[in-house]
Amino acid sequence: MVLELKNITKNFGGISALTDVSFKINKGEIFGLIGPNGAGKTTMFNVITNMFLPTSGEINFLGETISGIKPHKITDKGICRTFQNIRLFSQMTVLENVLVGGHCRSTSGVLSSVFRTKSQRTEEENTRKVATELLELVGLSSYEDVIAENLAYGQQRRLEIARALASNPSLLLLDEPAAGMNETETDNLFELIKKVQQRGVTVLLIEHDMPFVMKLCDRITVLNFGKKLAEGTPEEIQNNPDVIEAYLGSEEDDQIA
Repeated sequence: MVLELKNITKNFGGISALTDVSFKINKGEIFGLIGPNGAGKTTMFNVITNMFLPTSGEINFLGETISGIKPHKITDKGICRTFQNIRLFSQMTVLENVLVGGHCRSTSGVLSSVFRTKSQRTEEENTRKVATELLELVGLSSYEDVIAENLAYGQQRRLEIARALASNPSLLLLDEPAAGMNETETDNLFELIKKVQQRGVTVLLIEHDMPFVMKLCDRITVLNFGKKLAEGTPEEIQNNPDVIEAYLGSEEDDQIA
């Protein structure tokens, strides 16, 4: 098991964004977190990465409780994320963006950087090598020197993933990675996430593109109004009447309307 959430509740004043939510993610899985708008999905990501502290409940990552740890330490532990709204360093090059992503794994101090010691130079060369390999993985190897804001939308999404992977995560959180993509870009993203899985990285993703989710994910948890509605394989979720009602509404709702 990579990640276990136990009875997570998050309140904002008198509003409960998450209520008693529990689920587990196994090593090597692609795990989907879905639900209607406002279901609490992004709040859950923010709780996992400790951008928000849970009101109650516990989060275990690789057997260690991580509740209350500062967000940058969460990255050190091996959890990294992308965001629903792209957050690249827009005026930096493609390669520089990925190099920044690998900074948390650097061990060289200020003095070794100033004096350009052998160990610092070796570390820098290795970091650049990893960044170049990641750009090849995401299909951006020929764009190293391009300013990030000049990339097409789908390319910027892939660059975000490369930057996240540069931190060498065990668990990668993707917040609506297919949002705004055309069919070709979505197909390319599907292949990329499968490659990430093959590298041994566990993936947790939020996504509204249901055909994409059902094709990609090994298991899925459904949230509705901050509560866990269902969990299972894509086939089980597709055939769950509670999930169907949450997404499509019931006949009674149609009669009331």
